[in-house]
Amino acid sequence: MFIVSDKEFEDLVKNAIDNIPLKYAEHIKNLAFVVEDAPSIAQRTKLKLNQHQTLFGLYEGVPLTQRNSNYNLVLPDKITVFKNPIQFNANSHSDLTETVNNTIWHEVAHYYGLGHGRIHELENK
Repeated sequence: MFIVSDKEFEDLVKNAIDNIPLKYAEHIKNLAFVVEDAPSIAQRTKLKLNQHQTLFGLYEGVPLTQRNSNYNLVLPDKITVFKNPIQFNANSHSDLTETVNNTIWHEVAHYYGLGHGRIHELENK
């Protein structure tokens, strides 16, 4: 476990967002990034997570690939990064940074419509 202050963690998240490649970042619109300590009971229930499963991040919204011309005047999609599970699994500051970066990338990939199978394929390249 590697623990940092809320501000330090939020800075890691901001840096990860700033490091999204421009060719992807320039197309991100109406998307909020937030930090929470842990997933809510409602989020865990919706995802059907058991008590031993952990969650580092969550994309909630309508992926770009599923939107049509009627998609407007909606609240922002949301990517939540969960501080406690990430800290619990990190052994060092570099571990923490890498996990935050990977979590942001993973959730942004969901925003672009990629499923877990494709995301894992790309991560393994």
